[in-house]
Amino acid sequence: MTIALPSAPAPSADRPVLVWLRDDLRLADHPALVHAAATGRPVVALWVLDEVSPGVRPIGGASRWWLHRSLAALAADLRRLGIDLALARGPAGDVVSAVAARIDAAEVVWNRRYLPAMIEIDTELKARLRAAGREVRDFQASLLHEPDAVRTGGGGPFRVFTPFWRACLAAGTPRRPLPRPAALRPWDGAMASLPLDALELLPRRPYWAAGLDSTWTPGEAGAEARLARFLDEGLATYAVERDRPDLDVASRLSPHLRHGEISPFRVAAAVAERVARHPRLAGHADKFLAEVGWREFAHHLAFHFGDLTTRNFQSRFDAFPWVRDERFLAAWQRGRTGYPLVDAGMRELWATGTMHNRVRMVVASFLTKHGLIDWRDGERWFHDTLVDACPAVNPASWQWVAGSGADAAPYFRIFNPVSQGEKFDPDGVYVRRWVPELAGLPTKHLQAPWTAPAAVLAAAGIDLGRTYPRPIVDHAVARERALAAFAATATAVTR
Repeated sequence: MTIALPSAPAPSADRPVLVWLRDDLRLADHPALVHAAATGRPVVALWVLDEVSPGVRPIGGASRWWLHRSLAALAADLRRLGIDLALARGPAGDVVSAVAARIDAAEVVWNRRYLPAMIEIDTELKARLRAAGREVRDFQASLLHEPDAVRTGGGGPFRVFTPFWRACLAAGTPRRPLPRPAALRPWDGAMASLPLDALELLPRRPYWAAGLDSTWTPGEAGAEARLARFLDEGLATYAVERDRPDLDVASRLSPHLRHGEISPFRVAAAVAERVARHPRLAGHADKFLAEVGWREFAHHLAFHFGDLTTRNFQSRFDAFPWVRDERFLAAWQRGRTGYPLVDAGMRELWATGTMHNRVRMVVASFLTKHGLIDWRDGERWFHDTLVDACPAVNPASWQWVAGSGADAAPYFRIFNPVSQGEKFDPDGVYVRRWVPELAGLPTKHLQAPWTAPAAVLAAAGIDLGRTYPRPIVDHAVARERALAAFAATATAVTR
């Protein structure tokens, strides 16, 4: 365990406030930080890399890359306000408790988390800190609505998204985002901190993140730039073009929300302000905010129902006949399935750490239904390769596609990767971008190259089975196999 410790305690007459930063790497709309500044006391900011506490899932490689860049940006932003960011590594409860003791913190504050393991850590730590005579406060910062505040008419948690989101909207307008503190009073003690590089978040040999470097700008400034660009260029056509991976319509705010570089309150307020000036955007805004709502839904599910990462939400899926097929899984991971839309999505993911939402559904359906591969294998791959690998949204979305989750897609919904490509990538722009070996094919055959005549393939420089794989499975055969397996499961007793 590596703990950041000061060299000496603070004078008792001017005890500091310790702000424990987690998935809230920003200054604006940060209730814990705003509260700390308002006390007038010195402020100590601490972030802890905890990969060892019970129930904590280590973050994946792409998220580690993002976190390194985001922490660097946050440290620079905090320095401009007058304080440093202290970094530590170890069991978070032990680290925070030890630092609070050594600086003799008058108060320890943080913004709330909602995963069960995180709640357990926070609850135990509160008890330890209060037993030591310290004030503890936590704040709502990462969700528009607290999980206990959104209930069905019968008083229970929602299991279906549409009525859940309707209830959220009926709850009223979310609070206004808070401004960032103008300045923070530094603590005059010597605060030890690990160097950022000591957290070992960046890949080393090989350094595989060049595509991420050129795609993203982690940090609060990058989040604000993404939001501004979306409002200016994406919102006006969002409702009709959001399913088009060939168009630059998506907000790409999800990794910034995942790491707390921007709050949902800030996003919701900015969208509402834009609609107030341009009422014609209301329908597009509703569609976009429903995507923010799905993020809320996933966190509420995790809060109420526990582990969604390893356990089927619908227990009848515990007996589902998943197949262990390492060849199929590896072809899917590498973007070598022979289905261009699937392969384009998986290659985009590997190169950039993201994938268009429509394509995410297609590739997840392909793995779980064409391959009958356990959704947990796909979730683990996304967890490692997505820069927005949210521990609530990622498993909830995989279970939705697989059919085992809350408000799940019907088992008989099996995306046809060919027709999905023809509908949502009609000119083949997306496929040609990520599967360049098919770029010379006429659009007519691009989503199903095995249907092209031999002369057309030859003219495009394609040798199926060599320069590009043949389909790893026949769609019609895979569909019938999946329907039979899922239909049998659907008749089992529900949870």
